[in-house]
Amino acid sequence: MRPRAVALMGPTASGKTALALEWAARFGGEIVSVDSALVYRGLEIGAAKPDAAERARVPHHMLDLRDPWQTYSAAEFAHDARRAVDDVLRRGRVPILAGGTGLYFAALLDGLSPMPEADADTRAAIAAEAAALGWPALHAQLATLDPEAAARIKPGDAQRIQRALEVHRLTGVPISDWQRHPSESPPFPAQVLALAIAPPARATLHARIADRFDAMLAAGFLDEVRGLRALPQLQAHPAPLELPAIRAVGYRQAWAYLDGQGTADDFRARAIAATRQLAKRQCTWLRGRGGARWFDPATQRAALDAEVAAFVA
Repeated sequence: MRPRAVALMGPTASGKTALALEWAARFGGEIVSVDSALVYRGLEIGAAKPDAAERARVPHHMLDLRDPWQTYSAAEFAHDARRAVDDVLRRGRVPILAGGTGLYFAALLDGLSPMPEADADTRAAIAAEAAALGWPALHAQLATLDPEAAARIKPGDAQRIQRALEVHRLTGVPISDWQRHPSESPPFPAQVLALAIAPPARATLHARIADRFDAMLAAGFLDEVRGLRALPQLQAHPAPLELPAIRAVGYRQAWAYLDGQGTADDFRARAIAATRQLAKRQCTWLRGRGGARWFDPATQRAALDAEVAAFVA
């Protein structure tokens, strides 16, 4: 029989962390984070990164891999996470894949189309153009080169615009053409139980998002961002708000607030609204992907636990 792995997906603030911890402790598992913010060092409170006690209770993987002034691609994640999964399986443990970054889940479970690796010089040139012209202008440039990619990438999505332009400049081929090529990655090494958790009422999730953000503020989130702003590498960066780490939900709004944009109430409202938008995108991706069984963790917890217990047994 193939080994087993559990993929625990869902929007932000849906309760994935607590469930993953409990299942890993109960079923002999280790947690493999599938979250694009948790790979960055220094993003602790605002990214809801597991604390020292949680990491001591259960082994965690894919945390603190890059500094906040660095980048990290989905291809790099797929490579590193696959190695982590292989290590967990070799120890006879159950990988609990937990997170909300859909692109990372797709890269790990399905593989990625073959594409050129990132090129630092090309990326730097694109970033310099964006600093001078703005990302909407580069999105318009992309629309002339690859209308299909531009139609699904938002004008403010700096990371994806940069990658699409980078691929075109390196190869002369639109990224949408590359993405139609079948994946060359080997199959995922385990049978996967895909679970999606979310409260059925949007208002319930919105309330959880607001409560969690207020708890982050009380825990010192703004001081955490002040510490990031004080790092020499970020002070020297020409466009820190374009870095993937600083663009993470909450951090971008906190950075702008500390730059003097708006009041404390404005900042809180913008951050909560951005987190709601993120949750909506995550749910849309999950529904579009299909294959996952949906549960309300508040009212269907017993059925959820029984599903996992039967699968890993």
